[in-house]
Amino acid sequence: MNDDLQDFLKAISESFETNTLVKLTLSKVRSKSADLRNTLVRPVIIKELLQLSFVYRYQTRDITENLSIDLALPKIEESLTNDFYQGNLFTTQEEIQWVINKKGSSRLTRSDAGNTAPLLQPLSHNRPKQRLITPENNIYLQALGITNSRSEVVPAMNDKFRQINKFIEIIESILPASPPTGLFKVADMGSGKGYLTFALYDHLTNNRNFKAVITGVEMRPELVEKCNTIAKQSGFEGLQFVSGTIQEFQPGKIEMLIALHACDTATDDAIATGIRAGAATIIVAPCCHKQVRRAMTPPPALRPMLDHGIFAERQAEMLTDALRALLLTRHGYQVKTLEFISSEHTPKNVMIVAVRSGKKVAVARIEKQIALLKKTFGIEYHYLETLLAEEKNQY
Repeated sequence: MNDDLQDFLKAISESFETNTLVKLTLSKVRSKSADLRNTLVRPVIIKELLQLSFVYRYQTRDITENLSIDLALPKIEESLTNDFYQGNLFTTQEEIQWVINKKGSSRLTRSDAGNTAPLLQPLSHNRPKQRLITPENNIYLQALGITNSRSEVVPAMNDKFRQINKFIEIIESILPASPPTGLFKVADMGSGKGYLTFALYDHLTNNRNFKAVITGVEMRPELVEKCNTIAKQSGFEGLQFVSGTIQEFQPGKIEMLIALHACDTATDDAIATGIRAGAATIIVAPCCHKQVRRAMTPPPALRPMLDHGIFAERQAEMLTDALRALLLTRHGYQVKTLEFISSEHTPKNVMIVAVRSGKKVAVARIEKQIALLKKTFGIEYHYLETLLAEEKNQY
């Protein structure tokens, strides 16, 4: 181990022991062919013990592992020796960067935490989990019935409050480190009662200082009226709700499109709208998968399994969303599928997160994969394919 790496590991250990460690990132993979892209490490409290939570970010999935500091340090050393060229340690006082080049020459640099300090809070042994959306003095949470007049989460709304924060955590993980100079426009397709829409605007504007403009699209006029009233009460000038359908709404140029729990092919309408609008990020949490379920004609080998209704339903869900992921990849996005909230809170827990990559797309390979999946399950077409037919030749 070289001296710089030894000093870097010592700094990690000291920040952990003094409760000043905020996060650690391991990046710049050594092998271009590696599936692992980067690793994020944060302190967590599990069963009253302070540990380090590792999130290994692969091309299409994330894997989480929680380790004690004694096990974590050798893991970090191994990763920086074999997998990554760079490590960044963020504490409440400073940022420490370790880098090494291909020739084995390394350096260690230190800088003040600076303007990032307010966003980077240490984890305390004696306080509850830090949440990006907090109930204290929160006008919209009270108006939506999530908190009471004392800023306490209503017991019946605990699951919804957890869902809100999980959603914002996912959003935070894909946002740029610094606010963009211009407006950050978002369309929330099928915004419903607006729980997540309000939280997103709150986080973007108050936590991240984005100049956010968010439009929630909802069919039910009474919900549109109610949400616009709450937005005005909350002082959210860049948040508006409009009456309309996902299929008909045209958002113009946007940075992000969201569609959570849009039923059946409405999810496909939302995805297609996002692609046409040039959205850098598309996030959907599909609900219902009727189109593919009705069209499936599985091969004889799978029929004994899919004769059971519940298995057929789950297969239709996986097939539908797998094809959506492939079609998004086909149109220039890097796609991850992940769990939105834990399954005890809702049975519909798959979220598709697509970020425009700007990389060359292996069109022939992806189209072959799509064709093979459709052939295997006897599907003539996926509804999203028909919507994207005009955009097909742009990538």
